[in-house]
Amino acid sequence: MHIAIAQINLHVGNIEGNKLIILDSIKRARELHAQLIIFPELAITGYPPEDLLYRASLYNQVEQALNDIVNESRDIDIVIGYPSIDNKQIYNTCSLVRAGKVDIIYHKHSLPNYGVFDEKRYFTPGSETTIIDLEGIPTALSICEDLWSPEYAAEATRADAKLLININASPYHIDKQHERESLLKRRAKETGLSIIYVNLVGGQDELVFDGGSMVIDSSGEFVFRAPQFEQGLYLIEVINDKGHLQFNTDQPQPVTIDRQSSIYQALVTGVRDYVRKNGFKGTLIGLSGGIDSALTLVIAVDALGAENVEVFLMPSRYTSDMSNEDAKTMAEGLAVSFHTIPIEKPFGAFTEILAPVFAGLPADITEENIQARCRGILLMAVSNKTGKLVLTTGNKSEMAVGYATLYGDMAGGFAPLKDVSKILVYELANWRNTQASVIPQRIIDRPPSAELRPDQIDEDSLPAYDILDPILERYIELGQSPDQIIAAGFIRETVHDIVQLVDRNEYKRRQAPPGVKITRRAFGRDRRYPITSGYKEF
Repeated sequence: MHIAIAQINLHVGNIEGNKLIILDSIKRARELHAQLIIFPELAITGYPPEDLLYRASLYNQVEQALNDIVNESRDIDIVIGYPSIDNKQIYNTCSLVRAGKVDIIYHKHSLPNYGVFDEKRYFTPGSETTIIDLEGIPTALSICEDLWSPEYAAEATRADAKLLININASPYHIDKQHERESLLKRRAKETGLSIIYVNLVGGQDELVFDGGSMVIDSSGEFVFRAPQFEQGLYLIEVINDKGHLQFNTDQPQPVTIDRQSSIYQALVTGVRDYVRKNGFKGTLIGLSGGIDSALTLVIAVDALGAENVEVFLMPSRYTSDMSNEDAKTMAEGLAVSFHTIPIEKPFGAFTEILAPVFAGLPADITEENIQARCRGILLMAVSNKTGKLVLTTGNKSEMAVGYATLYGDMAGGFAPLKDVSKILVYELANWRNTQASVIPQRIIDRPPSAELRPDQIDEDSLPAYDILDPILERYIELGQSPDQIIAAGFIRETVHDIVQLVDRNEYKRRQAPPGVKITRRAFGRDRRYPITSGYKEF
């Protein structure tokens, strides 16, 4: 038989729009003479629907969409995911739609409740092993997390299944595809099952789904891999030779993308879908001549096209000629619309107004923050007037230790680099320049600076990034204690200072815009700490 894998980009809550994508995929699969098409997890609603699952009207819309999908099953089987409700219990459901009806229903067993996942908040777990017949091939249905523990695959084997279909909404993080491939290989070798793994693609708030759908045979050999970060419909032929399954495909096998490419594509996908799915008319960026805003600009142009990106150079009395020159050179090189709006007048106005209140007090970080907030006001004003989204440019290292200004450089709607460490910012900038030189080398080579006071560089306030970032990775992403980090060779006082900064600045991060998740533990959905807390690490 011929099976079509639908690796599609869905829009959470847009049930009518998702239905049209699904129906179009069914039409194309039919034209390819497929007998079965498989869609990702919760395809009708998109993933994750979160508290939309508590809206009674959602299920009416899902049922209407499902009825339209069922009507298209007259000559093709459909495996599709959606939320269902029965006696006030909500289920994460996968159904076989066949011959004009919902023929078989399966409810997800393993409900993840860690990291970005909250499925136990919403769903009731299923308990039945579900086997369907596909042209004489006994096939088990499963959903995402069901495959991550060995129990369900073992149950399917005991039920004499030869093939396991696993529909997914598996979000990206660095090296995630390698983890998935290792998992599938392990399950196939443990059970002797062949596995068809179908994942969705696209951005949803902080999450990016990278596709990478796969087929693996019973010996643990991959017979098909779909590209990452690309939509597509992929046809696989399955031959049942007396219970032994063989797979054929004419689909070209994608080139394995390297680490930098996958991270960069995740950032581009996240920005593109956040802007488009939320209906913004384009993006605005404050371009400083520094590395963070430079990388943010290139990501935005790659995501949306230069015609949909507008940049603002907002120099102050402390902005160097080099920064102004490099920002202008970069904007011109990428052919984006740019404007220069000096902030001296608003900065002077604020300091003049505040002079009576500040009388007798020395200048300090307050005046630095006023400059950043002048820029935030200007960008948000243009955003209000034009309907374009402000992209903030701060990175994970800065957000971790609070090296950012509330209502200043943190003002905006989306933060592409929120989960990208400073060291990784440089790595991605250098990688992007290998594809085409778009970031002036001088921006990459110069010491980073906020340029909010004379001769300022980041290392005046922070440890060198090659010290800071490894400590942050150990504390935030790996969950190590200060003592463990110190035992790895880092200076005690430095570790304690950094840990205190991270813990003290939770209030800032809670007010930051969402940004693309690329690591195992990002700020926001992943890492949830109280703002008001008396807890001490040491």
